[in-house]
Amino acid sequence: MAIVVWGIPSCGTVKKARAALDAAGVAFEARDLRATPPTRADVDRFVAALGAAALKNTSGGSYRALGDAKDGYSEADWRAAFVADPMLLKRPIVEVDGRTVAVGFKDADALLRAVR
Repeated sequence: MAIVVWGIPSCGTVKKARAALDAAGVAFEARDLRATPPTRADVDRFVAALGAAALKNTSGGSYRALGDAKDGYSEADWRAAFVADPMLLKRPIVEVDGRTVAVGFKDADALLRAVR
């Protein structure tokens, strides 16, 4: 089983998710959204699985910088925006064998259920 955790190393939520996986002995590959931005195919896979609304990082500066125009964005607009600026993506995004299973982190149990 191949698990990929997309995020940025400095993100507190990503750190918590990675620590939970480490503590449970779950092997994973960490992908830095800045160093290795997701491709259009990656973003399409994320959105198909979870929807654009779930993937929006509404607390980030990139989101606020979009201004009021973002209120009228279609799903296609969000897909393009996520590719153009991966900081618009909520973190972490977790995939198992190429299937997007989770976004964000609230508790270790939910994350571990998603990856098993």
